[in-house]
Amino acid sequence: MAERVFLIVLDSCGCGELPDAAAYGDEGSHTLRSLVQTGQLNVPNLTQMGLFNIGGIGCGTPAEAPTAAFGKCAERSRGKDTTTGHWEIAGLISTVPMQTFPNGFPEEVLAQLRAATGRGILCNLPYSGTEVIRDYGREHMETGALIVYTSADSVLQIAAHESVIPVSELYTICEKARAIMQGDYAVGRIIARPFVGEYPNFTRTANRHDYSVSPFAPTLLDLLKDAGKDVISVGKIVDIFNRQGITEAIRTKSNDDGMGRTITLAGSRDFNGFCFVNLVEFDSSYGHRNDVPGYTAALNTFDAQLGALLPLLRDDDILMITADHGCDPATPSTDHSREYIPLLVFGKAVKPVDLGIRTGFSDIGQTVADALGVSAASLAGTSFAREIGIGGESA
Repeated sequence: MAERVFLIVLDSCGCGELPDAAAYGDEGSHTLRSLVQTGQLNVPNLTQMGLFNIGGIGCGTPAEAPTAAFGKCAERSRGKDTTTGHWEIAGLISTVPMQTFPNGFPEEVLAQLRAATGRGILCNLPYSGTEVIRDYGREHMETGALIVYTSADSVLQIAAHESVIPVSELYTICEKARAIMQGDYAVGRIIARPFVGEYPNFTRTANRHDYSVSPFAPTLLDLLKDAGKDVISVGKIVDIFNRQGITEAIRTKSNDDGMGRTITLAGSRDFNGFCFVNLVEFDSSYGHRNDVPGYTAALNTFDAQLGALLPLLRDDDILMITADHGCDPATPSTDHSREYIPLLVFGKAVKPVDLGIRTGFSDIGQTVADALGVSAASLAGTSFAREIGIGGESA
């Protein structure tokens, strides 16, 4: 039985379209292949672990003798957003897609938001986060009105200049929006998007904050916490689960910060439980921006950091690397894509076997529970702990 399990989510790093991708407008999407096709992807650690040995991945050069167990997972939930993907990893299948607003939010919502905040509203359309502050930032600074926008995902985002609306006030505004966006209007996340600068050179800051709807049932995190295990969130995990099941939250400013914190935890912290890491910049800075070179460089950087992490793992540690959806930066769309997610499982006790195609992200959560000796019978998924030789007390 393991004492420490690390799960790193490379946010949006999908590995090929799911069979139902066409129904989501994502036929042909393959985030990882788009990076390989640049000719600039250099990920020796991921390669040696078996990333390109995954069945049907159709890109990269497979390792002769992978050092990790490898496979890919199909999504059972309806959707392709961050919240749905992470909740499924943690054992919850979302059978009803979260509400989206492709034409903007209805007047009933806007009226409540104006009344709750005392501020006007600009935009109210699906929009790129960088373009919306360029197009509406000057008017926002002149009027103090909130820049409210959405995307193809189940989100309501509020952008505000830090000199006009202090970050703490923007957070309060988003909390009020979260209270409004319930029931028929329940989006997956309310996102605070502070920015700085002068027109037209506005830039978003690292003070983003997400306010998620709470999971509709107990997740893997709740079960682990209730069993007395540590559940450490690194990055936006704490927001995705609306703080449920978390014993310690470490907020981060970037992928580099997230990996730095994870490396420190691996090298110097004695904990008994689960370290759940999200590296959001793959999605927010590169996938949604259609920045293929930037995404490629970011994965190269992660691979180098992975090289620093691996020697710090103890004999019974388990490291899993996966994603939560796709966001192919080479397609015309700037939205998430319905893709398989890669799965690598590394540890000194782990058998480097082919895990094939898993029929749900939730197999990951079941295996985490199994490795830590906690029963997760109430959750979806099938553990592959036996296959890789790490079955715990609940197996």
